[in-house]
Amino acid sequence: MHKILVVDDHLDIRKLMRITLDKEYLVIEAENGDSALDIIRHERPDLVLLDIMMPGKLDGLAVLEAVKGDPELNGTCVVMLTARGQVKDYEAGMLRGADGYFIKPFSPLQLLGFIRKRLG
Repeated sequence: MHKILVVDDHLDIRKLMRITLDKEYLVIEAENGDSALDIIRHERPDLVLLDIMMPGKLDGLAVLEAVKGDPELNGTCVVMLTARGQVKDYEAGMLRGADGYFIKPFSPLQLLGFIRKRLG
């Protein structure tokens, strides 16, 4: 079973993602970038759903840079799931190596379709 890490400081978003995904995927959660990076390094999820704006030292873009900059982790699929929907925000995520970019509010069914295509 593929493993998906949901990283968001809002419990309701993590809960929605768990409800949407847990029938097909093993879902793990983190509430900030610092814990997310630790989990990514130790759990090696197949896909990460990553918010940008979170408390702590590392925001989502910093986590994305760390993952894509690490040769052992750069194959990890990272999908930004954020309220930051301006063109400059999208470009910042894609330039850092994001594999996808979804703007809140998003369609859980569209996101699920994207994930199914990426993970097979």
